[in-house]
Amino acid sequence: MKCSAIETQAEVPRIRAELAWYCLRSLPKHEHIAAAHLRMLEGVTAFCPRIRFKRASRRGLVRVTEAAFPGYLFARFNLAEMRHHVLYVHGVSGIVRFGNRYPTIEEESLAELRDQTGVTEVKEVIYEFSQGDQVKIMKGVFLGLHAVVTQVLPAAQRVRILMHFLGRQTEVEVENTSLLPQAPHPLAA
Repeated sequence: MKCSAIETQAEVPRIRAELAWYCLRSLPKHEHIAAAHLRMLEGVTAFCPRIRFKRASRRGLVRVTEAAFPGYLFARFNLAEMRHHVLYVHGVSGIVRFGNRYPTIEEESLAELRDQTGVTEVKEVIYEFSQGDQVKIMKGVFLGLHAVVTQVLPAAQRVRILMHFLGRQTEVEVENTSLLPQAPHPLAA
């Protein structure tokens, strides 16, 4: 009987009775929904950093906003008092834990993230083209072709690119908003 009591006690997670930041798991693509519902709970502060960037789609270049940490968000609360409330919030699938321990996150670590994302919790990722960048054309008559930036024309919001078209090298001028940067594959050499 004494052994089973010790085993049961070992299985019970350690719960802190103080305010601390915790990492929460969310349902897929529900990080911002979980954060919104957590903000409705008294005694809980939620933080869900996101990034906004351009992505190629069938319609061309579109601006998207996604979670900076897909499947995760952060919340500050008293674990002993609010654990069950937080676990039942719409969009939350669990609190990150390792065995019987709930790790906390230092305030300074999240402060750096908050400084970068601001009040909106969204970091805008803007790419500035420079000479030699590899790009993919996302709209216009050259849709889908790959090219190399040869000159940046900042005043006109345009760039000159060199591409292979109809069997020869051709240099054209296009709007920089019609281009998507292409990173070379790390194994290509």
